[in-house]
Amino acid sequence: MIDDPQKTDRLITMLKCALPIQTNIPRYLGKNLASQSPNIPIAEQCNVIDVVYSGDEGGIVCCLDIGGANTAVAHLVSITHLIFNRNIPLAREIEAYQRHRNKKLKRQQGRAQGAQR
Repeated sequence: MIDDPQKTDRLITMLKCALPIQTNIPRYLGKNLASQSPNIPIAEQCNVIDVVYSGDEGGIVCCLDIGGANTAVAHLVSITHLIFNRNIPLAREIEAYQRHRNKKLKRQQGRAQGAQR
């Protein structure tokens, strides 16, 4: 199991109460989003307008407000791919979740590669 269910539920509840939350989109992610939605300009910053849990496999997923209400395409991105300002109220909690999840995923990938050899 990658995520601690109780900690994850608690974080999701806190995030939902704090919405919208401003986030920065890394360049690599902006390019990927632009290729999926070429008619929508992808800004460096946007708001997270909803969060959902996609299970242990996908973790916390953020719904981004890119293109406003006229957008027919939902932009859903794992919270681990976003950059949050350290001055927002939940910055520490988000960063702790990101570090923990990335660490667990790297361990899991290491085991999978070791088993293939």
